[in-house]
Amino acid sequence: MTANLMIVEDDDRVRAALRLAMEDEGYDVAEAEEAEVALEQLREHGAPDVVIIDLMLGDMDGFTCIREIRKEHDVPIIVVSARDDTHDVVAALEAGADDFVTKPFEVKEITARMRAVRRRMQLAVEAAADETEDREITAVVLDADGAASLVLSPDSGTVRRGDDEIHLTLTEYRLLCELAESPGRVLSRAGLLERVWDRGFFGDERIVDVHIRRLRTKIERDPSDPHLVVTVRGLGYRLDPQR
Repeated sequence: MTANLMIVEDDDRVRAALRLAMEDEGYDVAEAEEAEVALEQLREHGAPDVVIIDLMLGDMDGFTCIREIRKEHDVPIIVVSARDDTHDVVAALEAGADDFVTKPFEVKEITARMRAVRRRMQLAVEAAADETEDREITAVVLDADGAASLVLSPDSGTVRRGDDEIHLTLTEYRLLCELAESPGRVLSRAGLLERVWDRGFFGDERIVDVHIRRLRTKIERDPSDPHLVVTVRGLGYRLDPQR
């Protein structure tokens, strides 16, 4: 089956070069030179298999565009940008990107990263399904707060605060499940990286910190003072259920 790809890039030459290269790789490519155009295409046609996006767009910065995409879609997002400062890389990951490639780049690098990120997504879906089939998993109360308790339900793949479902990306959900399987136990960044992202990831352990911060904004009562997902300095992270 042909994979679909969206390229969001305001430089005509870069966009054309990427399109031709990706079509040669067998992708069905859609283009957008502005963020609003890309978002409109997503609303009309749904999410493709992968999105490649630049950070410096004319109408909206790439960080904002990524956050808008993440409100509705779990599609893998790869940033391609000349901005290679560490703060930009971390900010892009915090916004919801899955990987970051610095310009100039080799087409082979882009295609390799696309294959890796799509493979991770597929493995994550399969792993979640296998875990549900292989074990009888009951709902886990992560934060007891009466009618507003935070409950993880692996059988249905949901996290709820009271009656309200909390939208987590697949990566955030798998990260929470890994922590919830070993409450009170410290899990290292390297261990989480291997178990949640699987093999083939090109980045480093910083991405674990980024996703932990994003997860905290959704499940902690006060993300600036987390009590549920606790940092153990120099070791990793620990889930402390609030009873």
